[in-house]
Amino acid sequence: MGRMTRRAAERGALPAALGAALLALCGLGRAAAPPEPRPSAGAVRGQSVQHISVWMHQGGDGAEFSAVRRAADAFNRGQRAYRVDLAAASYTGNYTERVHGAAATGTLPCLLEFDGPYLYGFAWRGYLQPIDRYMPRTLLDDVLPSVIAQGTYDGRLYSLGQFESGLGLWGNRAHLRAAGVRIPTFARPWTLAEFERALERLGAVAGVDYPLDMSFYASLGEFYSYAYAPLLQGFGGDLIERRHYRSAKGVLDGAASVAAMRHLQRWLARGWTRVVQDRADDFARRRAALLWNGHWHYPALRKALGDDLLLLPLPDFGRGSKTATGSWNWGITASCPFPAGAGAFLAHLMSTAEVLRISNANGAIPARRSSLARSPLYGAGGPLRLYARQISAGRGITRPVTPAYEAIGRAFSQAVGAIAAGGDAQAELSKAAAAIDRDLAAHRHYPLR
Repeated sequence: MGRMTRRAAERGALPAALGAALLALCGLGRAAAPPEPRPSAGAVRGQSVQHISVWMHQGGDGAEFSAVRRAADAFNRGQRAYRVDLAAASYTGNYTERVHGAAATGTLPCLLEFDGPYLYGFAWRGYLQPIDRYMPRTLLDDVLPSVIAQGTYDGRLYSLGQFESGLGLWGNRAHLRAAGVRIPTFARPWTLAEFERALERLGAVAGVDYPLDMSFYASLGEFYSYAYAPLLQGFGGDLIERRHYRSAKGVLDGAASVAAMRHLQRWLARGWTRVVQDRADDFARRRAALLWNGHWHYPALRKALGDDLLLLPLPDFGRGSKTATGSWNWGITASCPFPAGAGAFLAHLMSTAEVLRISNANGAIPARRSSLARSPLYGAGGPLRLYARQISAGRGITRPVTPAYEAIGRAFSQAVGAIAAGGDAQAELSKAAAAIDRDLAAHRHYPLR
């Protein structure tokens, strides 16, 4: 992707007020302003204390950075063998490209944060080392299976994330009530027919400019392959065949995927959704009745809509209600001189308390069951519990476990943009499948090393 996705940027911009309130609720205190990060890229040799450099994708004023800064401070105080040096993003442009550049120049840190699906390419290129030997078995047994699945490549665990993501429909209770449509539930999501009837009725509600905000404003970034893959999968399609990950032909451009994209075009043609790219707040301003997006919107939407805010599952388009999985996670680089120290800090980040701290700060699904049970957002009666139920029920589908994911994301995003602009769904998906297969062929289908 050419720039950091709006999804990543939006998550980094969650209001500090929500995080502070939730941290206080759970007895974790207020997050302090982070000090200046050390400039060194690698761990420092020749010292009695081993310095572990850590990179985060978020800037130093972000809620996630503040949570990790506090975790690093606690880790540094609690032992004398290692010193964590945390560096925030201090650049403009694409974080993934920064990682590639650092790998080429030998300046990767010891512990690296990266968006989940890029793990496979990083591991295949030799940037990372397996981490399973550094993680206690009791810790791994408590981690959500979807987080383990995201971090596993070639049978080894390469990464762990402190949180999981949630994708669904945000709804406006007042608009749904005015339209007289059934409010879908986890047990009974809308069918395709119900969903389209709801869109038609919502379009007639006073004050609703258009029923469904599909978040097209995210542009041609990785968000499209994250957010719209469940649309394909709900119809029975997918981004690539998943048995061997050797071809997208016949899957991405197969009948089921084409049907999904033609329905998207139908929603656009009928005015049920729009390609709005100059603003991102139509749902928050009550111009749209539904929003197809993720957990990171909760703080702002709760503030904007209050008790009218509803969290709904994506519709069952014929193959069950599906959702996306995966988020930012941590891996130890192959060049790290002190992998045991990096592993010790990662285990600390994955503690129940630290997982809960960052989840309360950014609104994401806690990656550990023990943290979920204590979460005011995701525990029993929590306003975001639906996201956790979706993951626990197996409705989430991991993004393709292949180093070709970067090519898949680019090709699919371009296809969605062209289809939304009126291009032929079959032709655009076939073009995308061909581009993915060319990347696979150019890399000899990414043989395991």
